[in-house]
Amino acid sequence: MPVAALADGATPSIWDAAHDVDARRPRSRQTQLGASDTVCGRRAAYILHGVTPTDHADKRAAILGTFIHYGLLESARTEYGWLVERSVQDDLIRGHVDVVQLDETTAARVPARHRPAIPADVLTVEDVKTKSTYLWDRVLRYGATAAELRQVHLYAGALSEVGFENVPGQRYLARLGPLPIGRIRFRFINRDSGAEHIQEIDFDPQRAAEARWWVERVREAADPEEMPRDFNGPGLDAMCDYCPFRTRCWPGTAPGVPEQTALIRSDADREQALIDYVRGHELASEGDRIKKFARKKLDQSPPGVYGPNRLAWRGGNDEEKDDVEAMVDLHEVARIPVPMKPDADRMVKNLAAAGLPVPRRKTGRRTPAVISVAPA
Repeated sequence: MPVAALADGATPSIWDAAHDVDARRPRSRQTQLGASDTVCGRRAAYILHGVTPTDHADKRAAILGTFIHYGLLESARTEYGWLVERSVQDDLIRGHVDVVQLDETTAARVPARHRPAIPADVLTVEDVKTKSTYLWDRVLRYGATAAELRQVHLYAGALSEVGFENVPGQRYLARLGPLPIGRIRFRFINRDSGAEHIQEIDFDPQRAAEARWWVERVREAADPEEMPRDFNGPGLDAMCDYCPFRTRCWPGTAPGVPEQTALIRSDADREQALIDYVRGHELASEGDRIKKFARKKLDQSPPGVYGPNRLAWRGGNDEEKDDVEAMVDLHEVARIPVPMKPDADRMVKNLAAAGLPVPRRKTGRRTPAVISVAPA
C-alpha cells in the first residue's frame, strides 16, 4: 500500500504485512494435527477437538524464524539438490519435512533432474531450528528437546512406514513408497549471530513408535482437559506465555495472582507443593555447594577445552568508580551548581544516634510475599 494512501499519513509497520502473510500460510490455516503441534499434550488435544484459540501472542520472533528458515532451505534446494519442505501424511499426523537427503540407492530411483548433487551416505531426515542467543547455551549442551525429538521421529516414522504424501508436485517421490531412513539430523541456527550447530542420531524405529503412541494417547482423550500440561505455565515457560490456548488452559485468576494457584484445590495439594518446595531448595543448596567447591578448585586453571566444556575467564581488570571529589572540582571550575541530594541512609543513622524516631510513609505499593517453610 503506498504511504500516501494511508488515512492518517503514518508509515505502515512492516510487521503488519508480515503478520498478514503469516496468517495466510497453509500451516497457519491448517486444522489437522501437525507434527509441530505435538509440543504439548493438552495443546495438541485442543487442536484435535477444534477448540478456538483464546490468545494471539506477538509472533515477531516466530516470523523471523520462518523467514530465516525459508531462505536457508531454498538455498539448500538450489545449491545441493536437497528435498525441502516435502509433505508427509499418515493416519495420525501430517506436515512438511524440512529436509530429506536421499542416499545413492534411493536417489537413483528418482528422475535425474531431481537427484541431489551429492547423495548422503544414508537416507537422512533433517529438521532446521532457529534459536535465540538466550537459548543457545542450552542447545550446545543438551541438543534437541523431547518435543523436538518427538516431532522429527513422527516425520521420519511416517516416511519409513508410508513414504511421501501423494500430492501434485511430489508424485514421483510418493512412488518411492516407504523409505529406508538411516539418520536424523538437527541443524540449529542462532538467529542473532548466525552460528550453526549440528546434532545427528541414528533413526530408531522404537522411538518413532513411542512418538506415535504419544499422538494416539492425545487422540483417545474424550476431553482436552484430560490431557496433562507438559509445561509449568505462564511466567515459567515461554511455551505457555505464547500458547494460543493460554487462557483456556490456565483460567484467569485475580489480577497479580499467578495462574498456577488454581492447581491448589485441597490441603493435600498444599502438602505436596510444600514437599516440592523443600526438595527444590535442597537441590538448589546442594547445587550451589558443588559449584562453589568446583570454582575454588579451578581458580588457577588456564583457559582451554577440557572434555565437553570450554573454560574461559572474564574480569580481572582494575576496578574503577566515579571520583566524587574530582567531579565537585570540575563543577566549581565550570561554574556548574553541585547537586545537593539528601543522603537518606546517613539521615536515618543520625536520627537513630540521637534517639529520634525515623519518619515513615506508605508508598501505595505492597511488599512481595516471602514464603517461609519450616518443619512442622
